[in-house]
Amino acid sequence: MKNNLESSEISSSEWLSLNQFLHEIKQIDSSCVSIYYPYGKGHETISLLQETKRNESFEKIESKIESKIAELKKNPISVGKFTKTLCIFGWIKNGKVNVKVIGTSKKLPYVYVASKKPFIKPFNDILKTNYAVLLVTLDQKSAIIQKFHGSQIIQEAKLRIDLQGRHKKGGQSQGRFLRARQTKIHVFFKKVANKVRMMDSDSELLLLGGIGPAKTEFYDELDSELVKKCRFVESVSFSTPKNDIDKKIIHHLYRHRRKYVTEIIEKYENLVKEGLTAKRNNIIFKALEIGAVDTLIISANYHTTLQFKNIMKMMEIAKNTSAKIEFVVSPKIIKKLEIDDSVLAILQYRIK
Repeated sequence: MKNNLESSEISSSEWLSLNQFLHEIKQIDSSCVSIYYPYGKGHETISLLQETKRNESFEKIESKIESKIAELKKNPISVGKFTKTLCIFGWIKNGKVNVKVIGTSKKLPYVYVASKKPFIKPFNDILKTNYAVLLVTLDQKSAIIQKFHGSQIIQEAKLRIDLQGRHKKGGQSQGRFLRARQTKIHVFFKKVANKVRMMDSDSELLLLGGIGPAKTEFYDELDSELVKKCRFVESVSFSTPKNDIDKKIIHHLYRHRRKYVTEIIEKYENLVKEGLTAKRNNIIFKALEIGAVDTLIISANYHTTLQFKNIMKMMEIAKNTSAKIEFVVSPKIIKKLEIDDSVLAILQYRIK
């Protein structure tokens, strides 16, 4: 039986709503309190806010958030079919406290972070939001290149050539016609590949779709960097509805994330012998405070343990330094590394 955090991919409609919400949240350019809490844990979350002492501006924000949590007890909101996690972001603009809330049907880590910017990493790691993806749909004479950021198309290009389908009687031989036709296709694919390179800057994935052999022929025109990002997508054509394309993107982002986390864990295991890792919470606290942590690896369901408040503090320190935070969802990895009640750290250098 799968863990709730890994039960199924998010629906395209909920993913779309979350991406739209996060697009607004990313515009916040001031200190922000970010809260994620399980539905039904509103009282505990208010207690957590009240027992933590902050500076005056953060206390003002948290007072507003406490009121919002009390409201949500009676009327929880969700962009999914039901509410599992409520997410609240509070910040001050022009002297006024602003609060934005969204609920999701997926289980996210219990988070309480005060930082310079909103903390949206759990959405990105677990629900695969906020990624840039290039989708190329093509046949031998036309191509559409779309750059998605989350669920929004932020850039699009269409290319086309006139291509005669059959050899007409008379004139050049059949063989010469086919060679000329293939050369024209080859030149067209080079043009498309150049356009893809121009549009590719921060994309995580390049998805190739289209009917017929065009995508496999086009693949040969990609450079080594694009090949690393490239995935073939079945059942995508020029007429595929946007909702179906969203589902394909979500599916490939989930697969990509699993591969990425596996690579991080392999890196951790390889660095153990070199003394560039830490597993005990007190050692990791020390490493965070002196800026020695490169990556903090956290179980996505850490809040079910007695250590969750300590882990929450570590997360806030990491967020406010250069340390990266990576959430692990896979029950197999969590069990293997025994990180339900602790975290792991990849260090920048050895510490005594």
